[in-house]
Amino acid sequence: MDHKLAQEFQDLTKKMNKLFDADMDLNGVMTIIGVQEVGHGFRKYTKDEKLNLMHVATCTILEPYGYYKYSHDDEDGWPHFENVQKLPHLNDKQQEHLLKEAIIQYFNVNEYLEEE
Repeated sequence: MDHKLAQEFQDLTKKMNKLFDADMDLNGVMTIIGVQEVGHGFRKYTKDEKLNLMHVATCTILEPYGYYKYSHDDEDGWPHFENVQKLPHLNDKQQEHLLKEAIIQYFNVNEYLEEE
């Protein structure tokens, strides 16, 4: 992972640590994105719902890369996506890099956690 991306992600997690009074890592950030996108707010989620939050986050942040396209919300308000382009085979480090890059883009595009 390049130094700039690593620094940007570290800066993001520091801001989120303060905001949520939690020690955020990649999974924590993905969960927060999922909660934001589903729009059900902060509440207790079941194990299956937590997996679904991660899936929603993954689809959302990779949508601008052309891998997923929003389809619809189901009757419970959960967004669904179509897989429009197969993800390339990536090793663990490459997957982490792609996710972190996409997360930084997501927060920048949506103007979340703007500079004070």
